[in-house]
Amino acid sequence: MKLIAALSVSLMLPSMLLAQSGTQAARHESLKQEIRLAYDRGLAFLKGKQNAETGQWGDAEPVAFTALAITSHLLAPERQPGDALTPEIEKAYDFLLKNVQPDGGIYVKARANYNTSLALTALMLSPKPQNEQTLLAARRFIIGQQNDFDEKGKADNPFDGGVGYGTPKPDKPAHADLSNTHFALEALYYSEALLADKGDAGKDEPKLNYAAAIQFIQNCQNRPETNKASWVSTDKADAGGFVYSPGETRGKVTTTPDGRTALRSYGSISYAGMLSFIYAGLDKSDPRVKAVMQWLSENYTLEENPGVGPEGLYYYYHTMAKALAIAEVDFLKTKDGKTVDWRADLAEKLLNIQQGDGSWANSTGRWMESDQVLATSYMLMALARVHESL
Repeated sequence: MKLIAALSVSLMLPSMLLAQSGTQAARHESLKQEIRLAYDRGLAFLKGKQNAETGQWGDAEPVAFTALAITSHLLAPERQPGDALTPEIEKAYDFLLKNVQPDGGIYVKARANYNTSLALTALMLSPKPQNEQTLLAARRFIIGQQNDFDEKGKADNPFDGGVGYGTPKPDKPAHADLSNTHFALEALYYSEALLADKGDAGKDEPKLNYAAAIQFIQNCQNRPETNKASWVSTDKADAGGFVYSPGETRGKVTTTPDGRTALRSYGSISYAGMLSFIYAGLDKSDPRVKAVMQWLSENYTLEENPGVGPEGLYYYYHTMAKALAIAEVDFLKTKDGKTVDWRADLAEKLLNIQQGDGSWANSTGRWMESDQVLATSYMLMALARVHESL
């Protein structure tokens, strides 16, 4: 099963969607070949970085990094769904399963939701019947991470419905962010297949409160029509974009003429916001979806992560590729009226910045992007989504 299975949701805007040419596949064939060659080099690099004894990748976040490396391998353009797993991937899966905790999460000590969400997504690429209860338990754990303040009389809490990094024994954590929420929603989206396989028994499994999740996502969007928080920017340049968390940003802030502190929209988290809306079930007619798509189109660039410069650039590339591929966007029209074939544009950019040993790394190390395992996994997943959507 490919992680980028076609979705029934189409999020195209009439002003941003051009008819796909019948010759598009032919025009992109040489690019696809270049992607496959670069992908093989990237996989070779990752294989050389795996711990041969434990099967893990990375030390800073071994469960998350291992999950991302597994996903990179299983999304390889030339891999077929029925292909047997390599011994390296089998060992990596064993590492994930050895870190299953009594509460159902898959993590070592901290960032329980972040690690579990990435691990469940990776495990769903090659689900085995003997692991079904483990996967269901991980799904329940993620659902249990969702904030719900209704019982405490705090239904208006801006973090209600969202998900944060998570802790081993969460007690309604008061914080949530859009990045972790989108990872959780993604894991739940792909693990829906587990419930289908269970038939009527699947109806008894706990469900995420999607209405609350959508409200939280909306609480992170710079859109005064639906978000009345004091930090929301009224600048047209921010309209429709997202910030990291209600009242918190990783980007820039500004002081408005009336003395308020407004948070500016930025690129990577706006793609995460778009993905979150998709996974939560919103369609193209929703004005919140139209707004973020418009912001992303007008702020399209590959030279920086809009709003934060080089920081988080590789997460930006990866999230862009995932979001636009899932939304089946072929072309974007930028603010200056230029029509961009984002897939060819992004693929050529990533091919040009691949290092001689097959890896990628961000010279700006914030959010661990100077780690070659993390950055290479991000870039391979981005290329996989471009390749499959061409």
